[in-house]
Amino acid sequence: MNKLLKLVLASVMVLAVSTTVASADVAKGQKLYLKKLKGSCNMNGAKMATLHSQGEWETFKEEGKLADELKKICPKAPSKALDSKYLEHYYDFFHEYANDSGNVPSC
Repeated sequence: MNKLLKLVLASVMVLAVSTTVASADVAKGQKLYLKKLKGSCNMNGAKMATLHSQGEWETFKEEGKLADELKKICPKAPSKALDSKYLEHYYDFFHEYANDSGNVPSC
């Protein structure tokens, strides 16, 4: 019984760690912003993220309008920079450093 309990506990720990690794990443979103959007937006990541609250960023993502909002803020942004594979990472970055989060990025 003791071995079974340890096995179950170890399985739960591995599962918890693996789901965290599989999600999008705030640091990756920051790097992508610096590489793909900063030049066309003419503002640093801190200013960009604080244009909206966490709830507003979340609403854009849920409604599928994050790319539209980014295009509105940065009309010179290339379409490749707003590809769907990057949006999850941008969202994580903007949500983490939104104007009501209390966090400040280093970019």
